[in-house]
Amino acid sequence: MEKVIIKDDYGRDYLVKDINKFKDHITKYHSLNNRGDGSLHIEDGRYFTISKEFYKTLMEL
Repeated sequence: MEKVIIKDDYGRDYLVKDINKFKDHITKYHSLNNRGDGSLHIEDGRYFTISKEFYKTLMEL
């Protein structure tokens, strides 16, 4: 499992323990046609707005 640090909506660092699992979840529940759908993902009290830009950046990790 690859650990990656990303920023939440408030600019705080968040350690993603399993980036592949995180990306799979975002793709399944927060995207439409392989683009961020603008929805809100909440994980461990952190907020992530899944914009098209966030989605693209995440998928490039």
